[in-house]
Amino acid sequence: MDVVYFAWVRERIGLPRETVETEAATVADLVQELIAREERYAAAFADLSALRCAVDQELTDFDARLSGAKEVAFFPPMTGG
Repeated sequence: MDVVYFAWVRERIGLPRETVETEAATVADLVQELIAREERYAAAFADLSALRCAVDQELTDFDARLSGAKEVAFFPPMTGG
């Protein structure tokens, strides 16, 4: 599965995207797997209320199922202006 990071999430993790092998059933499970990998992921996902996610380019929540998903993206909330 491809995992894509935007803005400060990308900066904290140090990658714009990566391919991960995962058994995660939900986005929240994927986040927990990533946090367990390295401290930089823990720093990026420390406050999930400051993040949004999308599965296969559709905005969703962290309880979303990953069955059949090809891509998950994490990004800060958008601001207008």
